[in-house]
Amino acid sequence: MKNYILFGLALIVSASAGFALQRTIISAEQQNLPAVMPEQNTSVVGTLRPEFSMKDIENKIRNINEWDGKVVLVNFWATWCPPCKKEIPDFMELQQEYKDKGFQVIGIAIDDEDSVKDYADTMGMNYTIIASELEAIELSRRFGNRVNALPFSAFIGRDGKIASINTGEISKKNAEKIIKKLL
Repeated sequence: MKNYILFGLALIVSASAGFALQRTIISAEQQNLPAVMPEQNTSVVGTLRPEFSMKDIENKIRNINEWDGKVVLVNFWATWCPPCKKEIPDFMELQQEYKDKGFQVIGIAIDDEDSVKDYADTMGMNYTIIASELEAIELSRRFGNRVNALPFSAFIGRDGKIASINTGEISKKNAEKIIKKLL
């Protein structure tokens, strides 16, 4: 009998917490505010970008230094992340439009390599794709992703310094503003 009472109390507490969270989210949406403001480590902005070398999905070692002198968008994503997948067509368009002006997108998937290869092939992704799991999570933190959010993007200027970071989905329009400013 005691177990039923404890279970009932736990159920009531859980339902109340869920209801309160739902009301908070709905209230924030009605006011056009985000329900949660992700904390960003903006202290990385203006610092030299982290060094890294990782294998891309073509099994080639890629080092961040190969893009020195270019404007680079490093995007951390995953195949299981809907907002990440929504950004990819925009990043493909930006890569195509600005590659001749010294712009490069690097997609670093926090995912298994087979899933990433399949998705990249299906989408016809036209930029460098790296698949890693633990190493990519640590790298995203070094780029300023304090909350381990996906998607997460860092824009690097021609001088190799982090110019801007973005937690969550970024619109093509906003990404393009940053790119144009850095080119």
